[in-house]
Amino acid sequence: MRPHLRGHRLLMSGGFSALAFDVVFRLVEPWPVKLVVDAVSRALGATLHKPGPAMEASLQALVLCGAAVVAIALGRAVANYWSAVCFALVGSRMAADLRARTFRHVQSLSMRHHTRASTGDTVQRLVGDVSRLQEVAVTAGLPLLGNMVTLVLMTGILLWLDPLLALVVFLAGGVFVLLSRASSGQITAAAGNSRKGEGQLATTAAQTLGAIREVQAYGLEDTISSGFRKSNQAALGTGVAALRLAAGLERRTDVLIGVATAVVLAGGGWRVLEHAITPGDLVVFLMYLKTGMKPLKDLAKQTGRIARATASGERVADLLEAQTDLPEAAHARHLNSSRPDIVLDNVSAGHGEGTVLHGIDLTIPAGEHLAILGPSGAGKSTLASLILRMIDPSSGSVRIGGDDLRDLTIASVRSHVSILLQDSVLFGTSVRDNIRFGRLDATDHDIEEAATLAQADGFIRALPDGYDTVLGEAAKDLSGGQRQRLAIARAILRRAPIIILDEATAGLDPVSRNSVLQALAALTRDRTSITITHDAHSARSCDRIIWLEHGRILEAGRPEELLRDPVSRFARWIEDQDPAQYGGEKTDDVTVNVP
Repeated sequence: MRPHLRGHRLLMSGGFSALAFDVVFRLVEPWPVKLVVDAVSRALGATLHKPGPAMEASLQALVLCGAAVVAIALGRAVANYWSAVCFALVGSRMAADLRARTFRHVQSLSMRHHTRASTGDTVQRLVGDVSRLQEVAVTAGLPLLGNMVTLVLMTGILLWLDPLLALVVFLAGGVFVLLSRASSGQITAAAGNSRKGEGQLATTAAQTLGAIREVQAYGLEDTISSGFRKSNQAALGTGVAALRLAAGLERRTDVLIGVATAVVLAGGGWRVLEHAITPGDLVVFLMYLKTGMKPLKDLAKQTGRIARATASGERVADLLEAQTDLPEAAHARHLNSSRPDIVLDNVSAGHGEGTVLHGIDLTIPAGEHLAILGPSGAGKSTLASLILRMIDPSSGSVRIGGDDLRDLTIASVRSHVSILLQDSVLFGTSVRDNIRFGRLDATDHDIEEAATLAQADGFIRALPDGYDTVLGEAAKDLSGGQRQRLAIARAILRRAPIIILDEATAGLDPVSRNSVLQALAALTRDRTSITITHDAHSARSCDRIIWLEHGRILEAGRPEELLRDPVSRFARWIEDQDPAQYGGEKTDDVTVNVP
């Protein structure tokens, strides 16, 4: 959190200044009481052998001491208020900065990381763990710092008053250190397990709510709830263990402070009888002991929270330390080509440990419409990820506009590509803003023009607030075709020279499909397009087709050329999609994996 301190120096200075005043008020708080006790003792005939001036027990003096107590209490209240406000603002702003920094870092991580990481656990770290850090820093860390400064200064005053009684404070502090060291490791470990369990719970909940339709359709509510209940009980057990250990330390600290107070009370009374100190000095000792031991009591009380914050801090730090496997070269250049070609040179690649693509050689000239066909798992989406630089090849190179992608800035590469998926992603904001995400500087006229080209303007204007209608989560209040057309409008607005279509028409009814196909025609006009599809019409409308299977290109050519060869994989696939086109029975002389 240190990098986020610089912008809050003024607030922190105000907080520490108020804290310093609070420390001063705590130090002087017992002295009016000491003066009154000593003055009253003398007035009643006690003999106090103590050098220095003594206050007379007059009504005026007693009233002044009472007023001093009230003034000190008011001063402490004001100082406490301002220190609490300043530190709360610093904590909240630092937490917001840290959360934003962590979120930005998470977005920069590669698809390999996001494939392996749990979304629910990542959200838990971004929201819950950062909030826990902020809470403990404000409510425990900074006040504890003031308490420790108070303890050091009070110990110095106690040494001046009576070194023998001051030894009690040192001994109590030493015993507390031994007690806390014996417990803090176990508390931290239990708190870490508790936070890990809570992260797993968040993952389960996110997965279940994301698939709620399937859960309800298959009647899995009781099964899922049973698994969630078991995980919940396990997380509860580790949380209770941490709380039990912290409560044990807190109670042992209470006993320690009680013993220290008893020793000071008995020993101090004896020292008063010996005329080594005055009754007022004993009062100061007891009040300082109560105030000086407060940091130990607070530390014991906050140990569990501090342990959980430590575990949370480690989880956030782990997320921040996660490194992308797509480093950007220091000398990376900006891609400026308006019509770049794409070249894959002997490329092998995969998302995980295994290799999906093997030795791919492919050139896509600018303006070509290419279709990639093949069975599921052949590596079609992996090839598209390479062009977007979502992953890097394990061998070979991918070049756009003549430059290796690893020599170009990632942002400039992706600004040259628009992607349209089968399940279009729309955000919980207005229709206008969803389209504007394609190009953030677009005007309202540009947005409406793009929507018109995408065959979306009509249904958008029919929405309750037109372009200003706020979409629900995942835009579930729109049909599949409408969501696709909004995504196409966003892609049109982007004006990227390369378009990747990944099953863009799958699962649509004929009417929606025709509307989407018209919108796609407007999107891909005069642009390079790469279509990953299982749709015969979309494939046949492309300039060239490649058949990808087992991570290798087994067939390539223009659609009409491949159709003239009856044993080609593409021809057999088309025949399987529409047997009536050939007017004959299918033969079994070629084995083809049909998607």
